[in-house]
Amino acid sequence: MKRFQFFLCSGILAALAFVLAPAFSQKKPQSLLITNAQIADGTGAPLFKGNVRIALGHIVGIGELQPKAGEPTIDAKGLVLAPGFIDIHNHSEDTLPKDLAAETQVSQGITTLIVGADGDSPWPLIGWVRMMEANPAAVNVGVFAGHATIRQQILGNDFKRSSTAPEIRLMEQLMGQAMNQSALGLSSGLEYEVGSYATTDEVVALAKIAAQSGGIYMTHIRDEADKSFEALDEEISIGERAHIPVEHSHIKLGTVNVQGKAADYIKIIEAARKRGVDFMADCYPYDAWHSNLKVVVPDKRYEDPKSVATALASYGGGSHITITQFSPNPSYVGRTIADLARTNKISDVEMYIRLIREGDAAHTETLIIGQSMIESDIKAFYQQPWVMVASDGGVGSQHPRGAGTFPRVLGVYVREKHWLTLAEAIRKMTSLPAQRLGWKTRGVIKEGNFADLVLLNPETVLDRSTFANPTALSTGIEKVFVNGTLVWDSGKATGSRPGFVIGRKGVAMEISN
Repeated sequence: MKRFQFFLCSGILAALAFVLAPAFSQKKPQSLLITNAQIADGTGAPLFKGNVRIALGHIVGIGELQPKAGEPTIDAKGLVLAPGFIDIHNHSEDTLPKDLAAETQVSQGITTLIVGADGDSPWPLIGWVRMMEANPAAVNVGVFAGHATIRQQILGNDFKRSSTAPEIRLMEQLMGQAMNQSALGLSSGLEYEVGSYATTDEVVALAKIAAQSGGIYMTHIRDEADKSFEALDEEISIGERAHIPVEHSHIKLGTVNVQGKAADYIKIIEAARKRGVDFMADCYPYDAWHSNLKVVVPDKRYEDPKSVATALASYGGGSHITITQFSPNPSYVGRTIADLARTNKISDVEMYIRLIREGDAAHTETLIIGQSMIESDIKAFYQQPWVMVASDGGVGSQHPRGAGTFPRVLGVYVREKHWLTLAEAIRKMTSLPAQRLGWKTRGVIKEGNFADLVLLNPETVLDRSTFANPTALSTGIEKVFVNGTLVWDSGKATGSRPGFVIGRKGVAMEISN
């Protein structure tokens, strides 16, 4: 089997490829000392004052350190030093290569993006990995293999059915190939068109292949609405049958009929965890989701007035669904279904059906934002120790979570609402996703770990992105280091692009083909 080496070896040798930002010195100093910081080490432990030295891409000292002769320093008085934020659910696989500076990401303290979520990933993975290695970004990236992507390689457009045993065996082969090409595991989006036709057995078969190589199973479950409890049971069953760690994507209860039932949902998860299911979840800090128009009608009878009426009512009506992309008529963007219905003097149901027909005729996907969660459920989920912070956004996202997720948690849920302590919120952004991914050299401020670091002002950190202006940059993130290199400095990108493609051990890995 031919092997391709895309990166330097792990450990200190890997870091030799990186240098500190040239702005510090024309001679590219070998180390940098951050002084007087309040250190949130990522473990959830109380903050402590100290100095941190970084060199050759790594953290090489923590404590009462003194500057060396000629060593540049950063005075972090009044600032918190945290590990770089790991966004375990990000959708930048297509947009990051076009915007390698990733300002909407690094400006909120993200140092690593995990892409390939919801069953949709680049293919073949090796081509995407090669591209990112040849053109590194300002951030690290890791990638999952998408179940729907693999499924469509085998079934093509004939995917609206259960697969046969021989077809599943072919999918297993592709899953094994993906695991040899840097995949962190298997992702699924069982609520979406291609994945929704798969049986549980099919998903279990691919998850077993991922588990054999130390991967995890990350899933947008089959239903996040009225049947969310049944979908949760299926997810837990997949984890148990495949003997694989589970990452529940963007945990939510997304319709009127299940709102307020977070406590019951959590009880089911806790029971599974007690019997040995390695279950964690992530959550974004908004009461609105971003998806395609067809997910609104779960029985797929998109032009049946009765099905559409029931579905719209479950989300609180057409006033709760806003169009964000509609290429047949861009003037619809930013307007709700209810608003469009009034303008056209038709019902919300008729307007939905018109959108489906016009979108299908143009062979385009209609994207929407649905506002159908409640704050008490979001709070209940965030206060679980096994729930981490993730954006479900990314570069170019038309939802404010793409540019504001992490500062929003720190500014609103920590400083303003006191749902979480600062130390616990940072744990949910750093060591918890690193733990979920099995990474031992990232996510914690510890000697020997990679120097992915964030300096933030706890008094001013806040999101500024809105539904009207989703890419507005956050405030309060002062400096961001990726692998020891400064990529964000006082409101501006530095232009450095030191990011790795990271494999299952938390370092750049050798790829098998």
